Amino acid sequence: MTRDEKITPVHSLHHFAYRCRNAEETRHFYEDILGMPLVHTVYHDHVPSTGQYHPYFHIFFQLQDGSCLAFFDLLDDVGYTPDPDTPEWVNHLALNVEKREDLLSAKERLEANGIEVLGIVDHKIFDSIYFFDPNGIRLELAYQTAGPEKMAELAAAAHAGLAQREAKFAERKARLSEAEAG
Repeated sequence: MTRDEKITPVHSLHHFAYRCRNAEETRHFYEDILGMPLVHTVYHDHVPSTGQYHPYFHIFFQLQDGSCLAFFDLLDDVGYTPDPDTPEWVNHLALNVEKREDLLSAKERLEANGIEVLGIVDHKIFDSIYFFDPNGIRLELAYQTAGPEKMAELAAAAHAGLAQREAKFAERKARLSEAEAG
């Protein structure tokens, strides 16, 4: 493909899926606490894409933009297992809220339901809170504080920022080598 050929962009998120331990426990958290309505459930004995026998429930919770967060209950009472080689703060799902008041309200509601919440964290372009769902999945609710002008400025500088990656990687590698030798 040449630079002149137009790449059709991805339009939007349809759904993102995780494994869950228990569909009802997950429904309660996402629907009753976070306010994301359960909009679809599917039960299959065989996986449609592979034909493999593996009974499961697939449940979908809708965000206000129409996209969904989905879960697979494999009927084995086992939840999501984080990668042990990745720090717990790395893999997470960040969801937008419309107003800062929504962020504060969600924090209060989560804490009232016994869920530990980290934040509000000021990221300079958005504020956010962090917490875990009943499956051990780290979630973030974010409220955008930067306007379109600031976001366009950041987008214009993004490739230049990424170009620094190799130098930062080399610096880190050298520091680790020095620490091991020293």
